[in-house]
Amino acid sequence: MGDLVPLTGEPLALDLVNTRPATGDLIAAPDGLAAWLALQGDRVPQPGTGPLTEEDLAAVHAVRDHVAAAVDRARRGERPPGEALDGLNDAQSRAPAIKHLAWDGTAVTASVRRTGGYGARLAAHLAEDAAEFLADPAIGGVRACAADDCTLLFLPAHPRRRWCSAARCGNRARVARYYARHKER
Repeated sequence: MGDLVPLTGEPLALDLVNTRPATGDLIAAPDGLAAWLALQGDRVPQPGTGPLTEEDLAAVHAVRDHVAAAVDRARRGERPPGEALDGLNDAQSRAPAIKHLAWDGTAVTASVRRTGGYGARLAAHLAEDAAEFLADPAIGGVRACAADDCTLLFLPAHPRRRWCSAARCGNRARVARYYARHKER
């Protein structure tokens, strides 16, 4: 991820889309993906002990592309591209979630498990989360950052929020306005 720190804390689908800001791809390589996964914590299945592979990365990139295309349209109340929805459905079907039943000594427990390699399991998890987000009425509230040079998306908790981050784009906009006002004097 280099010097750039990704915007996190938005719905997972938006955090994934936001890994490709205007300045480049934060998860262009397996080490960038590993860093992003670490930032997401328990919101995503973490990799095992082995290193992430190019195959894992390709699976996540494919889901990210589909999520970006679907969110772009759905947030405007438009029909998402069929290939984006098909791609998300396909990613989920490659590692379906199965409720695994077990006895813990006092009660039956159920935990979700997926089969397949890590990349397929991660892609399925991300696609499933995106499916839930796309079907949520909140999708209509997703906004693009108001900064001219920013492409990040966010779901505002406050209706007056204009920037992806007050510290990132908000401060730059305030400084630019201040400079423009004082330059005219």
